[in-house]
Amino acid sequence: MSTVLVTGGSGFIGSHCILQLLAAGHQVRTTVRSLKREHDVRALLKQGGAEPGERLSFFAADLEQDAGWPDAVAGCDYVLHVASPFPAGVPKNEDELIVPAREGALRVLRAARDAGVKRLVLTSSYAAIGYGHKPQQAPFNETDWTDPSRPGVSPYAKSKSLAERAAWDFIAREGGGLELSAVNPVGVFGPVLGPDYSTSILLVERLMSGAIAGCPRIYFGIVDVRDVAELHLRAMTDPAAKGERFLAVAGDFMLMVDIAKALKARMGASAEKVPTRQLPNWLLRLAALRDPAVKQLLPELGKFKNATHAKAKRLLGWAPRSNEDAIVATTESLIRLGLLAKT
Repeated sequence: MSTVLVTGGSGFIGSHCILQLLAAGHQVRTTVRSLKREHDVRALLKQGGAEPGERLSFFAADLEQDAGWPDAVAGCDYVLHVASPFPAGVPKNEDELIVPAREGALRVLRAARDAGVKRLVLTSSYAAIGYGHKPQQAPFNETDWTDPSRPGVSPYAKSKSLAERAAWDFIAREGGGLELSAVNPVGVFGPVLGPDYSTSILLVERLMSGAIAGCPRIYFGIVDVRDVAELHLRAMTDPAAKGERFLAVAGDFMLMVDIAKALKARMGASAEKVPTRQLPNWLLRLAALRDPAVKQLLPELGKFKNATHAKAKRLLGWAPRSNEDAIVATTESLIRLGLLAKT
């Protein structure tokens, strides 16, 4: 089998990619900013049912430093570049996100090219596709690109679109024999393996714990982390994935209130605190005056969005779980691991 490097193995998507690579029989390497995280990552994988032993090795590497990357990629057949900054809060300076995302991607691509890696799969995002556009009814697809110059585009969406653009430009100009594919997930849900999970999971955690009084009129794309990892593996080896980007989305986007109703319907008594009241837009605008996190939501308020996974299905045979199954799997894992806040 192949030797595969997964950058950011301590993260939500990264840890699930490692689990599936191990299950498929690959030798796996992963990067962490500090080797002190090795124990934490192995604990996550054990929660996911794997004890890889020597089939998993760790390398210290940081997206903002050159050191460590040549050693991490040496002898690898493939790289899954998953690592990227994704804070829960709003950065004071957007370059805190943009620079490490863009320069980090180029750093990993350069090291992969120099090491003779066959293909790198970049974890991009729907954020690189569906923002900065006029309202549209047609689902977004892989031909669409976020316009980072438009007002209201968040620093995170800018970071993902600029990083992915830079990656494709690198391959075109100086990629040598390195192939590139990109996976663009919407909000990633599904079973968490520990307390270090993606920002998307906070939505379910806050709904279940009653931490929010109601549901803003905002649409969310949903996909299960296990399906995102599977799409990475398909994009890694399938000849049809060379030079292509793939939206990872399960079904139609859901209003937050519909996510809340799905939790009520599927989770029974454990969802008693979930609010199913839709908040009026004016209330959010009022709250945004004193809360920067709420202010970041305003450009998306009431804006219908949708996306399609038709390309991943057609080219790679990808068939994801439903929105509801992804949401329920999230909730069940939060309950199982005791990660729901008490209110």
